[in-house]
Amino acid sequence: MSLDRLGGGVYRAVMLIAAAMGFVFFTDAAFAQEPQPGPPVAAGLFSDGPAPIIQGISVTGNQRIEPETIGSYLPLRPGMPAELELLDLSLKTLFNTGLFADVKLEMTPNDILLIEVSENPIVNRVIFEGNRRVKEDKITPEIQLAPRAVYTRAKVQADTQKIIEMYRAKGRFAAIVTPKVTPLEQNRIDVIFEIDEGPSTGIAKINFIGNTVFTDAVLRGELLTKESRWWRFFSSNTNYDPDRLEFERELLREFYGRHGYADFAVLSAVAELTPDRKDFFITFAVEEGPKYTVGEVRVKTTLAKLDEDVLARFVPIKSGETFNSEKLEDAVEAITFATGSTGYAFVDVNPRLDRVADTNTIDITFEVNEGPRVYVERINIKGNTRTLDKIIRREIRLAEGDAFNRVLVDRSRARIRALGFFKEVEIEEQPGSAPDRTELDVTVQEQATGSFSIGVGVSSTENFIVDFSIEERNLMGRGQLLRFRVQASSRTRLVDIQFSQPYFMNRNLVAGFSAFNQRTNFRESGFIRDRIGFGLNSGFQVSEYGRGGVNYLLTNDDVTIDSVSTQIIPLADAPTSILVPGAMPTQVITQSNGMQLTNANGDPVQQVVANLCDFVLQSISPTCQSRGEFLTSLVGFSLSFDTRDDPIKPTRGWRAGAAVRVAGLGGDVNYYQVETNGAYYMPLFGGLIGALKGRAGFIEGYGGDDVRLSDRFFEGASTFRGFEVAGVGPRFLTGFNRNNDPDGQSIGGKVYAIGSAEVLLPLPLPEEYGIRAALFSDFGTVGIVDATTKMINDDPMFAFDLPLRDENGDLVLDGNGNAIIERTVVPVQDDLALRVTAGVTVSWESPFGPVRFDLAKVLRKEFYDQTEGFRFSAGTVF
Repeated sequence: MSLDRLGGGVYRAVMLIAAAMGFVFFTDAAFAQEPQPGPPVAAGLFSDGPAPIIQGISVTGNQRIEPETIGSYLPLRPGMPAELELLDLSLKTLFNTGLFADVKLEMTPNDILLIEVSENPIVNRVIFEGNRRVKEDKITPEIQLAPRAVYTRAKVQADTQKIIEMYRAKGRFAAIVTPKVTPLEQNRIDVIFEIDEGPSTGIAKINFIGNTVFTDAVLRGELLTKESRWWRFFSSNTNYDPDRLEFERELLREFYGRHGYADFAVLSAVAELTPDRKDFFITFAVEEGPKYTVGEVRVKTTLAKLDEDVLARFVPIKSGETFNSEKLEDAVEAITFATGSTGYAFVDVNPRLDRVADTNTIDITFEVNEGPRVYVERINIKGNTRTLDKIIRREIRLAEGDAFNRVLVDRSRARIRALGFFKEVEIEEQPGSAPDRTELDVTVQEQATGSFSIGVGVSSTENFIVDFSIEERNLMGRGQLLRFRVQASSRTRLVDIQFSQPYFMNRNLVAGFSAFNQRTNFRESGFIRDRIGFGLNSGFQVSEYGRGGVNYLLTNDDVTIDSVSTQIIPLADAPTSILVPGAMPTQVITQSNGMQLTNANGDPVQQVVANLCDFVLQSISPTCQSRGEFLTSLVGFSLSFDTRDDPIKPTRGWRAGAAVRVAGLGGDVNYYQVETNGAYYMPLFGGLIGALKGRAGFIEGYGGDDVRLSDRFFEGASTFRGFEVAGVGPRFLTGFNRNNDPDGQSIGGKVYAIGSAEVLLPLPLPEEYGIRAALFSDFGTVGIVDATTKMINDDPMFAFDLPLRDENGDLVLDGNGNAIIERTVVPVQDDLALRVTAGVTVSWESPFGPVRFDLAKVLRKEFYDQTEGFRFSAGTVF
């Protein structure tokens, strides 16, 4: 039986159900482009008689949309009766497409369904006028209308409201947005949003009701929203944001929770706009409740392999202290981490709080039970527009199908951040296809890893710096490092090229090479070193947190002494008497302004000028003994471990490393060297982060070789704050000035051990300002030189008699008029003594480049150490 012979009621029911389910029926009848002559007749559709059978469908008024496309939206087809319900559904369906501004349905006398449409225009451009506070690139992603989109009134109304909401979030509640349309040819339009931003709506006052323990001023300091004041012109938190109000409630709950008020509640938070619509009054009604102390703290578990007493040691909460809700979260995290480290990937830590009203104490019980097992179904990498997926995946410690483990998730995030390719790294859990399945979304935000820069700067060490470099730390998204650098400063000239390939030959093996040419003026030691060389290096994984490395370095050093010196001797002495055999003075001065030179006693003297190393005293100095050209062939091995929670801004964990280097596999130099370093980070009270750091090193020659001056350890400035560059450690003294301050040169040491204690200070500044400050104390020692270096101390003729001087710097004489000798000082000073400094360091990642200030006070030193209380460096890249 055909469709058109079905009973009317059954047929209508079938078609309505089919249309509601999205079914479309097609026939072989073609869509008629023009209706047959004659006026449309619709009366038959609403009569009591049977509905006419549609003989064809005709579409008029369409410009861009094909008639077949319009017909595909309809639940009606030729051969079907023109039922009122189906016609009404057809009309609504066409309107719901959003393609049409108007639709009319009519039946012609010859039973042709006539569909007359008026298409919505196409957006040509979206223009914003008057928007100064909110830029176009911020508005465009938030609205629906865009070029080549279909224009509808609903869309423009929604976009208008969205723009108004964006301005309200910026504190501009008086903003007015007026949409306008400019018609164009071919049914196109320009949509114009005229924006009157209005004045900024500030915060006149923040009030609190019900607080007795803490004052209004204290509570205001805990909120993100601040009252509008003239000195807060840089702050973006002095305007009212309704979305921020709930966050302020949570901040108050956290503040009271940290101070023992576990029952604290915010009863209401009301914002009232002033009549002039310029400011808001915000009022919080609070209920503080009693202050609690911690009673009994217990850990209970049903897991056989976990010891409750051992887990209790990880809980940072002690009985008798003030209840702190923040420590409660830290305890849950610590227990979860501890159980995860022992192999339990699925644990549920539930803190149960039992309030004792009589004593205002809270007994805390941490219930540790086995949680539901969850497995990783998929790992999705998002946001890596440049870096290849495999570069990120190989740092993830979980694989698809593995059991979910929070410890490994956190470790994966730390490893991805350590790459240095991404500004942000987040790993989120998403529901999987089953309750015991989860998906991990690894979302990264790429940051610039390549640079072409020309930098200039100044520092206390270099005076001026000019730097040119081309660097790519993520070459072609493969994680490769390529760098070419040229640097010039008052003490260094450098040309360097470096390449590194991670996962060499698809193995967890780093391989690379470097080549360089460097000239360094060691002013503190009086020599210049020209070094040219190349190196090979490789690195490999030894454990989850450890890496090893092997490297080879071949260098050719040319150490020269390019300076002259002068000495004063009696006029009667031969100038060559103070020079090494065969050396001649470059100049001998006996008079000044036509007058004979004399010493303090009036005796005639002469001034001998010669090359520094031609003087007998200087010729046996460590500096002059290190002259010459040397070839060094060096092999090294290193081992490092890093368990820090964040490699860039750590708050907890430790790192440690050691390196052994041996020179003498060919070349002219023989020595072995050992260096170690480590650091431990921990959270302290009040958001402070503490750090203990240490470094130590030792070098010794073998095969009859002493350690050359340029191979020794020189510490100071940034490596030992409070001292000048190479200002701490052994020195070769050449004399004393009027204030008994020594003159001389640093000769470095074979041993150093330097530690540092730091406390990172939480500054009341937004993190995006890039300003960090820390208190520090540096302590350690540098010393020990070869016996041949100190041989000069055995000859009394080279010792210095240090005269006693009064507070004005004048000599103190005995009864015979002779200067009183305070002490005798040998030329080579080498005391492995403790030095201590303390101070504050401030760093700023400014728009003009990095800036750093160090203020230091020396608490303990040797008399020959060279100190400095202030050091700075600044630079820029353009």
